[in-house]
Amino acid sequence: MIFKLIVIALLISILYALGSALFALVRSGGTSDDRMVKALTFRIALSLGLFILLMLGYATGLITPNTMVSAEKMEMQSSQQ
Repeated sequence: MIFKLIVIALLISILYALGSALFALVRSGGTSDDRMVKALTFRIALSLGLFILLMLGYATGLITPNTMVSAEKMEMQSSQQ
């Protein structure tokens, strides 16, 4: 449960950084602003951190793939034989 909350918090932080970069872009009149560059750099760092966190979660077993589709396929194959 705490893992899901961390992922959601990171996603919200990514959206916030993207929004602040948009605000800096609009405010600067379309030219590159130092605040915008910093916000986008922060967003990239958060996205990379989220990706690494998800890979670690999968590797340690905190995240498991949804196997409902595979189970349904197996049932269909066994019923056809």
